[in-house]
Amino acid sequence: MTSDGRRTSGRLASVLLIGTMLAGVPAFAQAPAVAPEAAAPAATTPQPGSGIIHSINVTGNQRLEADTVRSYVKLRPGDPFTRETLDQALKDLYASELFADVTIAGADTGNIVLQVRENPVINRIVLEGNKRIKEDKIRPEIKLAPRQIFTRSKARADVARIIELYKRQGRYAATVEPKMVLLDQNRVDVVFEIHEGAKSRVRSINIIGNEHFKDSRLRAEMATKTASLLHIFSSGTSYDPDRLAYDQQKMRQFYLTQGYADFHVVSAVAELTPDKRDFIITYVVDEGDRYKFGAPKVESAIRDLRPEALQYLVKIKAGQWYNAKTVEDTVDGLTETAGILGYAFADVSPKFDRDKDAKTMTITFQLADAPRVYVEAVNINGNTITRDKVVRREFRLAEGDAFNGFRVKRSRDRIQSLGFFQDKMEIEQKQGSAPDRVVLETNLEEKSTGSLQVSAGYSSLEKFIVSAQIAQSNLMGKGQEVRAGVDYSIYSKSVNLGFTEPYLFDHNIALGVDIFRRDYNSFSYNQNDRNTTYNESTLGFQVRAGVPLTEFWTVALRYGLSNDDVSLDKSTFYSRYSASGTLDPNSPLQCDPFLAGRYLCDAVGKRLTSSLGYSLVFDNLNDRVHPTSGQRFFISQDLAGLGGSVRYIRTKAEGHKYWNIIGFTVSANAEAGYVYSLEGRKALGVDKIRLTDRFYLGQPEFAGFDIRGLGPRVIRAPYNSDGTLNTARNSVQDDALGGRAYYFGRLEAQLPMGNAVKELGIRPSIFANIGSVFGVTKPNLIDTGPTGQFREQLDANNQRTCIDANSTDTITLPSQTVAPGAACPAGLTPNGSRTSAFKELFLGDTWKPRVSVGIGVNWNSPFGPFRIDVAKALVKRKGDDTKLFTFNVGTQF
Repeated sequence: MTSDGRRTSGRLASVLLIGTMLAGVPAFAQAPAVAPEAAAPAATTPQPGSGIIHSINVTGNQRLEADTVRSYVKLRPGDPFTRETLDQALKDLYASELFADVTIAGADTGNIVLQVRENPVINRIVLEGNKRIKEDKIRPEIKLAPRQIFTRSKARADVARIIELYKRQGRYAATVEPKMVLLDQNRVDVVFEIHEGAKSRVRSINIIGNEHFKDSRLRAEMATKTASLLHIFSSGTSYDPDRLAYDQQKMRQFYLTQGYADFHVVSAVAELTPDKRDFIITYVVDEGDRYKFGAPKVESAIRDLRPEALQYLVKIKAGQWYNAKTVEDTVDGLTETAGILGYAFADVSPKFDRDKDAKTMTITFQLADAPRVYVEAVNINGNTITRDKVVRREFRLAEGDAFNGFRVKRSRDRIQSLGFFQDKMEIEQKQGSAPDRVVLETNLEEKSTGSLQVSAGYSSLEKFIVSAQIAQSNLMGKGQEVRAGVDYSIYSKSVNLGFTEPYLFDHNIALGVDIFRRDYNSFSYNQNDRNTTYNESTLGFQVRAGVPLTEFWTVALRYGLSNDDVSLDKSTFYSRYSASGTLDPNSPLQCDPFLAGRYLCDAVGKRLTSSLGYSLVFDNLNDRVHPTSGQRFFISQDLAGLGGSVRYIRTKAEGHKYWNIIGFTVSANAEAGYVYSLEGRKALGVDKIRLTDRFYLGQPEFAGFDIRGLGPRVIRAPYNSDGTLNTARNSVQDDALGGRAYYFGRLEAQLPMGNAVKELGIRPSIFANIGSVFGVTKPNLIDTGPTGQFREQLDANNQRTCIDANSTDTITLPSQTVAPGAACPAGLTPNGSRTSAFKELFLGDTWKPRVSVGIGVNWNSPFGPFRIDVAKALVKRKGDDTKLFTFNVGTQF
């Protein structure tokens, strides 16, 4: 066969199984045409006792020079040789990893022939079958590479590395089968056929040696969970050796909090089932004896910290079960107290005195001697955008001050609450130039402080809603805030601009101004067609200032001026009928209660509001952006009536509390408000507080209800032809009236997630809401009856017409000669028609609560912060509008 024929045959079918090679047999699976060449018999080396080398020749080499091959052996012409030197030559040639096969011939004559078959050159590396792990994760682990010499040892190592990658994902059943495709010119393609297999789950967790606690109680402490329907969404059901070590530590921590000071894990074994699909984990534990606390003691080598003065910080009581967490908390409390008093480097160490006979553990807390420390320097690093003074003014300590651990922590919280830097920022305490000097060093990492937020939602009232907000909270690195926002839907629009200077002229006085324009158009349905009812437009501004009273208390003052205009479409809701239903052809067009509703006619008009207000705020949150501990409370009042045409006192109180409970961030929010009118007596059925000054509840703060979806409202329901009312949602006019009083509460728990989920910025939570809006004067309602109301018709000249009911002839009478309401001449009737028949219903004005529960997800996605809520209204009242799903999305720059 020609060489071209051999090459063609090799391309089509020659495959060498590396698995066979790894077993030590250099067998090739290839086409029969090239089999004799590949399977050349290995010559046996004659084994003479000794001899002299006359010559050394090399055969079979293709890429390597003969001298290069000879350089790998220690045989030289003229030298004697033995059986051992020939064996060593074979080993040396194989050790070079350049040859797939080597034999030595000619030992009987002394003319040595080194017969070699070179290892092939790799043409390319191919991965097949990998779906769970992408190529860009596997290829960096592979040491074989194109244009390198193929060796068995490297192939074995690459197989092991790939399998290890799959083990890290919990796929212990994964196998890798390496294959080699022969090409011409002694080249090969290396193919790794990967069979990923199923993820290896934890079938069961067995615990041996536990007598005082059930297996289920101990398994609840572990991060590893058994594969079952209860843990179908858990990521802890796959086997992870690191998690196995973590679970042992968690078990030990649990026992140490229950009094078992001698507890230890004797062994932890994870057995893989024969099918490599599941693991069975077995722990052998030794609980040991249970101890109680003895009488605790405090010893202090610091002169100013007397033991008796520190004893109250020890929460341990003699006779209580031993609890390592209580000991740790006591050490932290003593260390923090020493830091507050200026001993930054105070060392507190507990000394354990174990009485095995009495089963008691007596703890002595020893405070080593330490000098009182003063702040030598405050160093701020990493603030590339934010100016140094913006950070420094948040420090509660300055150079030369006595060290105070509480103030250091407070400084950290205040800097973190700026929102300018990445989370988990810490202030390091470093030794200064002397034992009584400390350097406070803050290493910051800037983050995006500009935000562009776009929110979208769907409302049964307003359909699609779009909101855009752009803000920069650290303008030019000065800590100033500037913002602008636009909200738009078919029936509501608003524009707002704002600016805040947190430190006016470098003094701790915040000053801000807001300018706004808001337009809201209410609407009703008529045979599935939406018709606008009233329009509410507000244009105004507000100036505000804030001054801190203490570290946590702040008082804020504000003055606002706004012009409100509530209007109705004159062509639709105005007529020459009076409120009593009497036609007056000479009167100007006026709001017709029959067409609009008396409560809307009472609200029509322009009003100027001039108000002065204050807020008293307490805030010790550890982080204003994502707080996990602390509380915030404020009470505010606004007095309207310093000029203008509106007079009222609005009072509002609100409180927030945050806890960190076993990994959950739990928050509680409660708020309430009331508006008291300073207006004089109003007409019966007319509320003294205008629509625009009342409280409203609904989306987004009260998930589960639509925008203004709960509280007092008037529903205008049409009559059906059979005289019954049609109260279908798409057939009624639904106007929220708001209330003079409201309350609202929210309890939310942010669910703890694994590190992988946290790194994605996902924060799911569950919540429950309760609240209500109420307290308005019941408006005068209209009921036309099933037949509607008869309305006279005027001509283009505002003349009243009378017609013959049996004729098309008309007699026109000048309006000035006929008194309003006067009867038509005998035999004639007023010209007109019966309008729609409807009845107004007043619903929802009750203090009784509405309740909703739901789940929400916050996600710092690549395209910005994303929030989705799914909430169900559990308790609602007649007339409320509910909503199941909301979301919004934004971005940062």
